[in-house]
Amino acid sequence: MNKNQLGQSDLYVSELTLGCMSLGTDQQKANDIIDAALDAGVNHLDTADLYDFGVNEELVGNAIKNRRDQIILTSKVGNHFNKDKKDWFWDPSPEHIRNGIKDSLRRLNTDYIDFYMLHGGTTDDPIDESIEAFESLKQEGVIRAYGISSIRPNVIREYVNRSDIDGVMMQYNMLDRRPEEEILDLLHANNISVLARGPLAKGMLSNKAAEQIAKKGQDGFLDYSHEELQAVNQKLAEQFGNEHSFNELALKYVLKSPAVVSAVFGASSIDQVTENTAFDHSKALTDETYEALQQITKAIQYANHR
Repeated sequence: MNKNQLGQSDLYVSELTLGCMSLGTDQQKANDIIDAALDAGVNHLDTADLYDFGVNEELVGNAIKNRRDQIILTSKVGNHFNKDKKDWFWDPSPEHIRNGIKDSLRRLNTDYIDFYMLHGGTTDDPIDESIEAFESLKQEGVIRAYGISSIRPNVIREYVNRSDIDGVMMQYNMLDRRPEEEILDLLHANNISVLARGPLAKGMLSNKAAEQIAKKGQDGFLDYSHEELQAVNQKLAEQFGNEHSFNELALKYVLKSPAVVSAVFGASSIDQVTENTAFDHSKALTDETYEALQQITKAIQYANHR
């Protein structure tokens, strides 16, 4: 599997990332899913302190404890949570970031995190202070690079202008093409990499698209009505059903952008790992196929979440 440089850091991440949020809470099952991903060539695992209120980090830490040096590990901070009460509040303060890294390192059973992200953000945050905290952690050697997980263009611009982030994680897929309008070119021009989460659009771009559209698309998705989602699925099947799996099309679509270094897929079973990795990674989408997919879907803009 291809590996791409994350920003200007010394980290090289596989073009597919295992998003660990869907692993569940069973250790053996989590081990099996992570093993399957690593065997398929994935070297990048993405978790966050908030996932299952710390349990997800513990599962990931246990699964990789004997091969930590083989893995690029990402986690996130910023949601100040109470595990017992199962609630949280937004806290991008330097104090919380410094305390958060200590808790994450303990749960992950490691002494460093490769890529550490602020898990959200608003323009009202103390942005310079948050950046200073991440820079301090980098200088201390407990993180190797840092970035932000956000879909807010105005927040992302602030970090582009005021920090040395190496990556941004954002939702991006064929049905959510908002980043194409104002974010991807900006980040690429500043040597900041994109980690595209949600590339399968809740499964509505997967091999089980028809089933997932019936389940999760009844009220539509962003600017798409339920009927439009069905129409997209039908056109994809008619034009590409004999050549590509839907999963392959969806993942390679976001990877076509030079700004995107990795597509982040979730998996709650080994079969889902297989569906997302069992295709020829040496061939990118042709320009013709990419343009045809853009004709089937539509460009949309950020209205909210500024």
